[in-house]
Amino acid sequence: MTAITAAQMFFTRASTRPNPFDIAPATRALIGMAGAGVTAISAVALVRLGAGYAPAHSGLKELAVLIHVASVVPAVPLGAWLMLARKGTPRHKSLGKVWVLLMVLTALSALFIRTANGGDFSFIHLFVPLTPHGAWKTISTARRGDIAAHIRALIQMYLGALIISGLFAFLPDRMMGMGLFGKVERSDSDLLAPPCRYMETVK
Repeated sequence: MTAITAAQMFFTRASTRPNPFDIAPATRALIGMAGAGVTAISAVALVRLGAGYAPAHSGLKELAVLIHVASVVPAVPLGAWLMLARKGTPRHKSLGKVWVLLMVLTALSALFIRTANGGDFSFIHLFVPLTPHGAWKTISTARRGDIAAHIRALIQMYLGALIISGLFAFLPDRMMGMGLFGKVERSDSDLLAPPCRYMETVK
């Protein structure tokens, strides 16, 4: 056996070995569609709220809501990118830490958002414990080199604590839901005014 043949056999075997960083095609598709979809409708809702094309919501005046939105909205596309892009690189590790911080901040700020349930916790708060638990599993599995468990923890955290719970934010009576589906009733004189003037009602 020549050296060239031996090298070809080695690289052929190496290319057929399962990559521990790989995610099943169906899961990749689910993450990609969920990330793109939630990012898109979040952008539409925020633009409509900011431009005054959606009814004003009291949450726009609450610091906890603003922190929650500012942390959760970028966490959606960033989390999808982390699981679909090349893994194990320095950039992946650095952005992974940023994503975990965003998720923890999202969960902590959610504890102070209770306007939708008369000042009490709602069923959506049941998702809050998933985030610190998922963050701990994500970090601990990565440190001990258990890549398979690391990826499982990430997927469960992303789909469970972020995507599924995030969809409840688009219920019609919630801020993001009003931003996406709500309509502003305007008089003839209002139609001649800039849409952003409507934001004065939430100050």
